[in-house]
Amino acid sequence: MSGIVIFGAGGRAGRAITAEARERGHHVTAVVRDPDRYRDIQADGVHVVRGDVTDVAAVSSIVPGHDAAVQAVSPFSGPEQGFADLDPQFFVKAADALLHGLAEARVPRLVLVGLFANLRDAHGQLVMDDPSVFPAEIRPFAIAHTAGLDRLREAGDTAVDWLMLTPPALLESTGPRTGRYRIGGETVPQSASAHLSYADLAVAVIDEIDTPRHHRTRVSVFD
Repeated sequence: MSGIVIFGAGGRAGRAITAEARERGHHVTAVVRDPDRYRDIQADGVHVVRGDVTDVAAVSSIVPGHDAAVQAVSPFSGPEQGFADLDPQFFVKAADALLHGLAEARVPRLVLVGLFANLRDAHGQLVMDDPSVFPAEIRPFAIAHTAGLDRLREAGDTAVDWLMLTPPALLESTGPRTGRYRIGGETVPQSASAHLSYADLAVAVIDEIDTPRHHRTRVSVFD
C-alpha cells in the first residue's frame, strides 16, 4: 500500500479523495489547518495533521515517505471569509511550496484540483473573462487560481510529475460514485449540462496516482 498526502482533506473534494484513497487501500496523511475541527475524518489508515500548503517548511516536513500528493485546498478558512481577504498569491505560494517540498523528498507525483473559470469557451476566451457567465466579484479568486497554474507551467521539466484536473462548474456534493468520467482539454465541455460528482472527481484523482496517464499539464474532467 502506498502513502498519499492530501492537502485540504477537510473540504468537499478533499474528503471525497481521502475516502476514495482509503477504499483502494492507500494510507493517507490528511493535512488540514486545524486538526481539532476534522477529527471525523480520522480513521484506520488516515492520519490527520496540521499544515499550511503555502509554507515551504511545513510541506517539506510532511511529504517525505509518501508516494504522491494531492492539492485540494481552498484559501478560505470558512464561509465568513470574503474575497477581500484573499491572498492573490495563495496558489502561487502553494505551487512553489509543493514543487520544492516534493522534489526535495523525492515524491514523484502531484495531482491538483483545478478551477473551471480558467478553461476556454468555444470562442477561445477564458470563462472568467466573460462577465455574462462569470460573476465579476469572484474573478479575483479565478485570477489567483490561474496564477498558480501558470507557476506550475513555468516550472518546466520539474522533477515533480504534476497534473491539474479541472472539474466543471457543476460539482455535485451528493452525486453518486459511478466510477465513470471523461477527460477533455483546455476547453469547457460543449454540453451545457456537463457535471461531475465529488465522488467521481476523487476517482479521477486516484486513478491518476495509481496509473498516471497525463503529465505536467492541465486537463478537464467531467461526466
